[in-house]
Amino acid sequence: MPDLKKRPQPKKGVFSRLMKMLFSFYPKLVPITIICIIFSSIASSIPDMYIQKVVAIIVEALENDWNWNKASAEIIPMMIFLVMLYLLATVAITVYSQLMAVITQGFLNKMRQSMFHKMQNLPIRYFDTHKHGDIMSYYTNDIDALRQLISQGLPTLLRAGTVVIAVFFIMMYYSFWLTLLTIVGVIAMIAVSKFMGGGSAKYFLRQQKSLGDTEGYIQEIMNGQKVVKVFNHESVCQKDFDEINERLCQDSYRANAYANTLGPIVMNIGNILYVLIGVIGGLLVLNNVKNYSFSGSVLEVSIVVAFLNMTKQFTGNVNQVAQQVNAVVMALAGAERIFNVMDEIPETDEGYVTLVNAEISENGEVKETKKHTGQWAWKHPHQADGSVTYTPLKGDVRMFNVDFGYEEGKTVLHDVSVYAKPGQKIAFVGATGAGKTTITNLINRFYDIADGKIRYDGININKIKKSDLRRSLGLVLQETNLFTGSVLDNIRYGKLTATDEECIQAAKLAGADDFITRLPNGYQTELSGNGANLSQGQRQLIAIARAAVADPPVMILDEATSSIDTRTEAIVSAGMDQLMKGRTVFVIAHRLSTIRNANLIMVLDHGKVIEKGNHEELIAQKGNYYQLYTGAFELE
Repeated sequence: MPDLKKRPQPKKGVFSRLMKMLFSFYPKLVPITIICIIFSSIASSIPDMYIQKVVAIIVEALENDWNWNKASAEIIPMMIFLVMLYLLATVAITVYSQLMAVITQGFLNKMRQSMFHKMQNLPIRYFDTHKHGDIMSYYTNDIDALRQLISQGLPTLLRAGTVVIAVFFIMMYYSFWLTLLTIVGVIAMIAVSKFMGGGSAKYFLRQQKSLGDTEGYIQEIMNGQKVVKVFNHESVCQKDFDEINERLCQDSYRANAYANTLGPIVMNIGNILYVLIGVIGGLLVLNNVKNYSFSGSVLEVSIVVAFLNMTKQFTGNVNQVAQQVNAVVMALAGAERIFNVMDEIPETDEGYVTLVNAEISENGEVKETKKHTGQWAWKHPHQADGSVTYTPLKGDVRMFNVDFGYEEGKTVLHDVSVYAKPGQKIAFVGATGAGKTTITNLINRFYDIADGKIRYDGININKIKKSDLRRSLGLVLQETNLFTGSVLDNIRYGKLTATDEECIQAAKLAGADDFITRLPNGYQTELSGNGANLSQGQRQLIAIARAAVADPPVMILDEATSSIDTRTEAIVSAGMDQLMKGRTVFVIAHRLSTIRNANLIMVLDHGKVIEKGNHEELIAQKGNYYQLYTGAFELE
């Protein structure tokens, strides 16, 4: 269960980094959008000046026995100008609304692509140490928080900020006194926003983390539903989920309690300020208080009327800014989590030896070729003299005095040496946790060794590019992973260029053809949910066929037949024998009967090799292997 006491701390620079990415993705569209938003915002502020002029003209006309002809001559041009201004503002609003749709969805698309690309380059260690549900939350909740910010938050902040600045200078133009009163009201609004927004921000950060914890737990329980039910663990799971969900509820409640209270309070401060402007402005006019302003005009009713509208605009936009605090905080919390993923150290690969198609003559001469020949060689450029040598791919794998630990200071393998010549079958046996799977993880460089050396065809595997190294290895895991698609697609996953005939031949070799042809649509049967409509044994057979179609010189079988019944195992074993011919094979097995024909059997205990030899030699020693083997037969 996740540690619910650990809470994320917001980092500085997240917003600026987000904006840099936005501008880098759309260097032309973003500035155009900003210009359109600013223009439309300023256009909405200018009419306040004309309201003052219109009111002043009407007042003057009334004081002079209402000369409409003179008044209309001044008012009508103003009305025409305002209509034109509003038309241009409408065009600007339409343009930036359309551009924002393009920018928002495009930005999210690029962010998902960047994040997925980054994850593809992360080491296996990252996925072993992070909950998959929490990782999924990056693509859903955190990306959605960014959508709210880009599509609504930022345009609103820019629009409202522009209006506030424009209206402020217009206010200063007409009256310092009334502007000062407005500023006092706004300071009160800001103080409330800071207090309420600070509490809201803290709990919105917690909400994002709690949401990831909740989704991670749900996915974990869904994946293990059969285990939950068979051990009657439902009530305990419910209790654990209730605790996590309650934490999410409390964080969300507190975040929204602050957020929902902020808007009405700020709005009512604006209403109070509106009343004060009307009352105090009227008193200043009645008492002929000297006005101070950039315009130098006398404080009149027309200015007070215009100020009332400007006050509404001013406070209303300050309120809009306050309401966007939530969207900004949630988005920054989501962006921080996303950036944490993108800042993870990728899987390093200093390898420069590559795998190439080759033509190998009878006398052993190797030539690189562009066409597929079925023969491969390691292309080894030597940095010292610039020469290039080619080594035929044979599958000679050797480990020399290897030490390894998943965590620093905790060694899992101690001084392990393995010599596997081309075509040999090497088996690892031992208790769970002895280090069998760890050895195979080091061969394909899912993890790198702490000490010692591993050589592949005489080449240090650290010099071989990881992608090329793994292309030369076939892997069948105990836990089978099938992907959404047809049975044929899943087999072809081992070699994307394989023809249908090659895939079918691989299935026959693995002993999978019989059950596949009896499926509703044969090889075109669609699989989903990790092949949930197949038995565990059938899924394992498809995984074996997938490895077979890759036709690698080295095969790693990690409990490959563990989920297959005894009868099916006999069928698969025959196919596996064909599959293993001429290949170097590493086998991890608990069924010792499946490895009797291994060239070398290595018995591990707590990361150390305690016995090694072929089946007859180990039986003759009557040691650990003898006890395991005879015990297995007693159980049978």
